[in-house]
Amino acid sequence: MAGERPVIICFPFTGDTVGGSYISALGLIRKLDRDRFTPLVLPQRPDGAVAALFRENGIEIEKSFHWTEQSFARRIGPLVLIKALGDVISQVRFLRSRNVDIVHSNDGRTHATWALAARLSGAKLLWHPRGNPSAMGLRLAAPLLAHQVVAVSQFASPRPGLFSAAGKSEVVHSPFDTTLKENRTTAHAALATELNAPDDAIFIGYFGTFIERKRPALFIDSIAALVARNPGRAIYGLLFGEDLDGRTQNALVARVQKRNMTENVRFMGWRKPGSRWIAACDMLMVPAVNEPFGRTLIEAMLVGTPIVATRSGGNVEALRDGEIGQLVPPESADALAAACLRYCESPAFARLMAHRAERDARTRFGEEAHARRIMEIYDRMLAGKSGASACSQRQAA
Repeated sequence: MAGERPVIICFPFTGDTVGGSYISALGLIRKLDRDRFTPLVLPQRPDGAVAALFRENGIEIEKSFHWTEQSFARRIGPLVLIKALGDVISQVRFLRSRNVDIVHSNDGRTHATWALAARLSGAKLLWHPRGNPSAMGLRLAAPLLAHQVVAVSQFASPRPGLFSAAGKSEVVHSPFDTTLKENRTTAHAALATELNAPDDAIFIGYFGTFIERKRPALFIDSIAALVARNPGRAIYGLLFGEDLDGRTQNALVARVQKRNMTENVRFMGWRKPGSRWIAACDMLMVPAVNEPFGRTLIEAMLVGTPIVATRSGGNVEALRDGEIGQLVPPESADALAAACLRYCESPAFARLMAHRAERDARTRFGEEAHARRIMEIYDRMLAGKSGASACSQRQAA
């Protein structure tokens, strides 16, 4: 136990790509009770984008030291884990020197590079998976190394079995600033001006990195199918994001050209704040499969942008099985196009779904409620109670 001093929580971050897990961690850290908990934020690159994210939000960071950096969005295999073993001694020394009580790891690369050190240092390990539940680390390492698993959705939770972390897991949805508001009319008009598009243009947004799981290629195919159904309508599919390998976007551009969709599909790059550009769109399309609990989907709910998503992963939980957004078969460009068409043809239906979603999001996803749940988990971990209590196993309502 930490005694009378505040509990020290270490948040290491491997790599320098700012993703949704890091933004969620920021939301938690901002709301921790500083009388009870002291966060140690340890980005791998002290002058990089991740460090800047926390500094810009008034969070101090710790001076880093070298440990193995894993590639983003790549499978973490045995060779990677073996290489990371060389960092364990320096990691253990750091954790012990700072009297760290709990290591809170937030993504696959950090789990892989810090889990063993956390355990050997004597600290408790909170494993916060935000990816596919079939990931090797969650299946094979978390049952041995994690004291507690917190999943962002039921979909992302470890599967039950003879060797599983399911018994020490519970669901806590990611935190969001539920006071978020954007003027959709002004944002839409500004986007129309930038694209030299008519005022009644339909903007359909894709937001995220260009990786296979998020399926930007299916987004392009869906826009092509929608345009084919509405040849006289000004419809724009807007890809807000970029690749991480320097190749994928070139392939997507070639796909657009092959389909003669260069007027209708535009590459917008990364833009901040994301919520403003989501608000500028008439609808958000989420073609991803096995998405644990996408941030852009919840942000769309908060700013009142209607949603079309695949019936896959955490999308089903976020949209309450289709009650507050349209869910379609995961592999069908035609189904995605048909759902978008329904919004186009029935603005009243689009407004109804957006209103339901916004009202739901503002009651379900607040940062303070999230932090309260996580601090309760910290308390249980330090009291030696592994897993979730019967009361807290329920998903946050």
